[in-house]
Amino acid sequence: MTTTSGTVTPSTTGPATPDRAPASLFESLRADAVREAAQLREIYEQPGDHARRKQVDHIHDVARRLIACSSLVFVASADAAGRCDVSPRGGPAGLVSVLDEHTLAIPDATGNKRLDTLHNVVETGQVGLIFVVPGRETTLRVNGRACVSTDPRLLEQLTAVGKPPRSAIVVAVEEVYAHCPKAFLRSSAWKPENWLGKDEQPSSAEVTLSHLRDPSLTIEAIEQAERESLLYRYE
Repeated sequence: MTTTSGTVTPSTTGPATPDRAPASLFESLRADAVREAAQLREIYEQPGDHARRKQVDHIHDVARRLIACSSLVFVASADAAGRCDVSPRGGPAGLVSVLDEHTLAIPDATGNKRLDTLHNVVETGQVGLIFVVPGRETTLRVNGRACVSTDPRLLEQLTAVGKPPRSAIVVAVEEVYAHCPKAFLRSSAWKPENWLGKDEQPSSAEVTLSHLRDPSLTIEAIEQAERESLLYRYE
């Protein structure tokens, strides 16, 4: 592996041949990566006592109040092959319902209809959640078993997105703990004065166009389609 102008480039153990392609950058770095969990403690110190003890197995009153303040939750899931995914879910504060101290319900507001998260939940029945409160640096993490429910008695209670959803992700809570604020502090995520200007970023339409690779599409057409889709954001 070599470095040129600060860029890591892959190294190979020999020239490429018809039966051996050049090593990818990932495989080159993976060759001497950490292989066993025990090696990690040779790099990092042991966690402090508070960090070890902060995890609980239920939604206590303070966690319930914090979830009621959250308008954004990130849902991590994986399919049966172990391919991971994370997807945001947003709505008014209290979007996620605490059914009891061991059970949460996340209403599904239809997005692009790929259903990646729902497919993963059906396949593996596990999720990890991070609850975000805008303006707050600490977050709440919840992990547990999950299923996709279409029980009408449940769905009619979940009107945070304007109407009962077609389905909901129900989570059987196994782990609950607060996550430290360092990521939000380091990123200045809640400080508008530190945000990049829109002219310094690729627009949403630019990203979409680069992925679709369709010469018949234009930035303007994609921007119009995006505006129209947002008119029905809770459909």
